[in-house]
Amino acid sequence: MSKKPPKLKTVNKSEPPFKLNDFSKDFHYEIGKDIIYILATKSKPTIEGSEWEAIFARAIGAKWKPSNVGLDDVVLGNTAWGAKTVKAKQPSNAKKVRLISGRNSIVYSFGEKIDVNVKPDIPGSQVLDIWNERVSSIREKFKNLRTVVLIKSDDLCELVVFEFETIRYDPELYYWKWNKNHNLQGFDKKTGNHRFTWQPHGSQFTIIEEVPNNSTIIRVKNKPQLEKEAILQSIGFDKNWIEIKKTIR
Repeated sequence: MSKKPPKLKTVNKSEPPFKLNDFSKDFHYEIGKDIIYILATKSKPTIEGSEWEAIFARAIGAKWKPSNVGLDDVVLGNTAWGAKTVKAKQPSNAKKVRLISGRNSIVYSFGEKIDVNVKPDIPGSQVLDIWNERVSSIREKFKNLRTVVLIKSDDLCELVVFEFETIRYDPELYYWKWNKNHNLQGFDKKTGNHRFTWQPHGSQFTIIEEVPNNSTIIRVKNKPQLEKEAILQSIGFDKNWIEIKKTIR
């Protein structure tokens, strides 16, 4: 009788909490509530990156932990997200977005000088190497790494939310060109699509992503606005809450 290895019950601990862009049925309501709160309490309809990180974390029941790297600002189990916001006149019509994705300095990381006369594939490859190293450092801690994007209208009444896998980019798959502004642009060798832009002065690195068809579209139909006096009255404001002192010089 041959000896067989015992059969064990296994749990796949590498599975993310949900499939890509397959948010819960309450997700869009949770996002909408936060947006309506912002519209009601802010004099101008604005939402910044850190606010979006916190809103998304609450909506999926995750932990918000702002990070210096910017790739793991939201954490849920074995999955981390970086969060980005971009503006569009009509978010639901957006086909592509440009995502500012950090500062990749080849001067700092490689000790190189910026020279627009050099073959562009050389600094282009170095820019991607910096990005790849950053992604690898986060993937050592998390099995799954994603980026969640909020496309917002100027008045915040139309929003699009989508996510994608945060990946490393093989430098061999892209070619680079200097443009007339002396910025470096990276293109996909197979499709010819513009994928990256790198600004030497400032080292800003931008990734161009397509908006998927299964994005979540959220529209706010009612824009409440709280009056200042009504708010003060509701909290029982009293002049004694304010202390005034004159500076004696």
